[in-house]
Amino acid sequence: MVTRLTTVRPRGGRWPGVLAGLAILLLAVATLMMAGSGPAYRGEFISLGEAFNLLRNGVYAAGGAVAVSIVTLLFSLLVHRSRPALIATLVIVAAAALLYVPWQHWQRAQQVPAIHDITTDTQNPPVFEALADAREAAPNAVDYPGDATAQQQQAVYPYIKPLVLDEAPQMVLAAAQAEAEEAGWRIARITDNHIEATATTRWFGFEDDVVIRLTELENGVQVDMRSASRLGASDVGTNAARIEKFLTALEARLE
Repeated sequence: MVTRLTTVRPRGGRWPGVLAGLAILLLAVATLMMAGSGPAYRGEFISLGEAFNLLRNGVYAAGGAVAVSIVTLLFSLLVHRSRPALIATLVIVAAAALLYVPWQHWQRAQQVPAIHDITTDTQNPPVFEALADAREAAPNAVDYPGDATAQQQQAVYPYIKPLVLDEAPQMVLAAAQAEAEEAGWRIARITDNHIEATATTRWFGFEDDVVIRLTELENGVQVDMRSASRLGASDVGTNAARIEKFLTALEARLE
C-alpha cells in the first residue's frame, strides 16, 4: 500500500502571486508614462500639459505599485510564499528608483524662487540680439525681468558673479566658443565680444537661451553671462547651474 503525501497550501495561497503580477504591471505602466512623457512632448506628439499629466499619472502608478507590493509582502508572510515576497521587494526598490528623479526635482523646486532669467550682471545684463525674435515668440519675455528677479537671484545664488580672466580677449572668445560647442549649444551669433546660443534640455527639450559678453579691462577680460528659459515661470535652478558650470569650465580651459 502506497501512501501519497500532498502539500496543503494555506487558504489564499494564490493571491500573493496575483498581487505580485499586478505590482509588476503597475510598475511597467509607470515606467512607460514617466520615461515617455518628455520624448513624446519633444517629438510634438502631445502638448506640454498632456506631458505633465502623463508624468503625474506615472507617479501615481508607481505609488500604486508600491502599495500593492506592500500588501503582497503581508500576504506572502501569512501564507509563507517567498517568491511573491521577493518580487514585491524588487518592485518597491525599482519604484523608489523611478520616483527619485521627480522627487528630487520637486524638492529643488521648493528650495529656489520662481525665476527663469539668471545673469552675472543684474544691473546691466547682457542683451539678446540675434535671439530676440525667438524670445519674443516665446512665453517668457526677451527683456530682463528687473529688480525683483535680481534680488531673488542674489539671495539664492550669491555665487553667480562675473569671471575676470588675465587673458587676451581673442583667446577668451575662442575658449568660450569651444566650451559652448562642446556643451552642445546651438550657436546663433558670434562677434568680437558677444556669443549667443541656445541650450536644449535633454528630456523635455526645453530651449534656454544664453548670451556671453566679454568686456576688455586694463589687465584682462571680464566675462558676463546670462541664461534665460523661454518657457516656464521657474527654471528649478537650471540656468544658475548652467552659468556656474560654464564659467568654471571656461576658467579651467584657459588655465
